[in-house]
Amino acid sequence: MSKYRSETLAIRIQNERSGEAEHSVPLYLTSSYVFEDAEQMRAAFSDEIEANIYSRYSNPNVDELLEKVSRLEEGEAAWGTATGMAAVFTTFAALLQNGDHIVSSKSVFGSTHQLFVNILPKWGITTTYVDSIDYEGYEQEIRPETKIVYIETPSNPGLDIIDIKRLAKICKAKNVLLVVDNCFATPVLQRPLTLGADIVIHSATKYMDGQGRVLGGLIVSTKEIIDRIQAFARHSGPALSPFNAWVLSKSLETLHLRMEKHCSQAFEIAKRLEKSEFVDWVKYPFLGSHPQHDIAREQMSYGGGIVTFQVKGGLQAGRKFLDSLQLFSLTPNLGDSRSIATHPASTTHSKLKPEEREAVGISDGLVRLSIGLEHIEDIWEDLEAALKGE
Repeated sequence: MSKYRSETLAIRIQNERSGEAEHSVPLYLTSSYVFEDAEQMRAAFSDEIEANIYSRYSNPNVDELLEKVSRLEEGEAAWGTATGMAAVFTTFAALLQNGDHIVSSKSVFGSTHQLFVNILPKWGITTTYVDSIDYEGYEQEIRPETKIVYIETPSNPGLDIIDIKRLAKICKAKNVLLVVDNCFATPVLQRPLTLGADIVIHSATKYMDGQGRVLGGLIVSTKEIIDRIQAFARHSGPALSPFNAWVLSKSLETLHLRMEKHCSQAFEIAKRLEKSEFVDWVKYPFLGSHPQHDIAREQMSYGGGIVTFQVKGGLQAGRKFLDSLQLFSLTPNLGDSRSIATHPASTTHSKLKPEEREAVGISDGLVRLSIGLEHIEDIWEDLEAALKGE
């Protein structure tokens, strides 16, 4: 299937048909697998033959999803986990040991921050934060014990855009791994591995599912790195369920179409918000006003489905705006077919201290919009009415 383009691969990569010759891949809801005899079982456990043993190790539905994602991201191999945060933790736990050091962008998801400051230090793994686009800062903070540089681009929720090529050159010169959370972009908009990154992480819960149904995490890299991650994950157990993998594999068949619509609608909403008298500022990667607009245009094919802005009047005005919305869902998720509004300071990033939120551009009045697939005018009319307090 190497001759096909990514849209086709997302649809046509699937497991071999069973004896029933089904057109749609069935669910393999089984915890373990049966062997023909003792010799086959022995050979499977000793890795002399490829075989499914236990669904914590492998499963046909999970394998299909992993093949799709690795091809879409142009990686060699992939691994699946129960959630996006399980993918983040599994990557660090598998590749790091006591005494190792991480350099990370300040602009990371709230739970990732908690992992860096409260969980990994229990095992002697430390983290130093750098401003998102401070490339000299990344280089200066890399020490002999530094093993990973970690970034989100676009970041959550500040939509900072980091030049992956530029940072990858720094990491390669220092012999450290560059890990990129590609959740906001998906491989439709951005492929970090082709820009020099070593590992890509996804919360498949977001755009890859696209309908707010299931949880899942994905890690894509070289076969050598995924083998190390797999060796850890098989025994620590953050396994992706076969059912969730089946749903996610089906969802990938429409990912390109959905992302194009999410992005076109988000861009239009961002442009309209920028003209609103009720808004202090708007941030969207493809707006000319975005500080890293040129980098976004260079490394992303579209600007993404997320828009952030601040309502005039601060915290109270922001809360009034959220309470006035009728169409938008108020939920901490994103990447859904339904439009979503979130107040990061009181939800996804509430565990950060006020000064920590301020340092990564999360003001008390910041609102994050995940623009869905409803009609664009219905989305805008809801936002406009809420801004006016109607």
